[in-house]
Amino acid sequence: MYAAAQAKPPSIEGEHLGPAATSEPHLVGTYKPGREIYAQGDLNDKCYQVSTGAVRVYRLLSDGCRQVVSFHLPGEMFGFEAGSNQFFFADAITETTLAVFGRRHMQERSRELLALALTGMARAQQHLLVIGRQSAVERIAAFLVDLCESQGGGRQLRLPMSRQDIADYLGLTIETVSRAMTKLKARSVIALRDARTIDIVRLEALGSLCR
Repeated sequence: MYAAAQAKPPSIEGEHLGPAATSEPHLVGTYKPGREIYAQGDLNDKCYQVSTGAVRVYRLLSDGCRQVVSFHLPGEMFGFEAGSNQFFFADAITETTLAVFGRRHMQERSRELLALALTGMARAQQHLLVIGRQSAVERIAAFLVDLCESQGGGRQLRLPMSRQDIADYLGLTIETVSRAMTKLKARSVIALRDARTIDIVRLEALGSLCR
């Protein structure tokens, strides 16, 4: 599954497809957890917007390891690349509903997509700084602050992704992620309700760790 042998559109047979509640032409697809949305090498003729659920975008490295490059939550768009083929893999983390836009729509919304692409580039550059210069605790702090902002600034975070996903995103091991979470809990910066639910106890202190 490292690269698609032939370019093909995402397969959504057997899933719900129907018109979305808007006048703009697109389809709605529902993907079960772990289902591939597109693969590296697939034709880059669609873009996607998350309606519900969460998406993971990643690459498989030559040594077989996985590098997660981004997560996408409700309201966010993804899938547009500079070239004619996809550079990454994308799959659903949880049961996910996507609005799927074709090439015509992408051309009509080129300005908006350019703005989204520039925003994505800025986030990618920030991500490189996080994984290249900060300690494990600082990386986790930066990740939680970013996730908090993505979820509207609330103090309770529900993580759709696993700790292994987080580790692959931050360039850490799953054991290091767990230790960093424990350290933040010991400092009373966060509280862990369960493996997927985190309360931000001191947001300012969390933010200060990643400045």
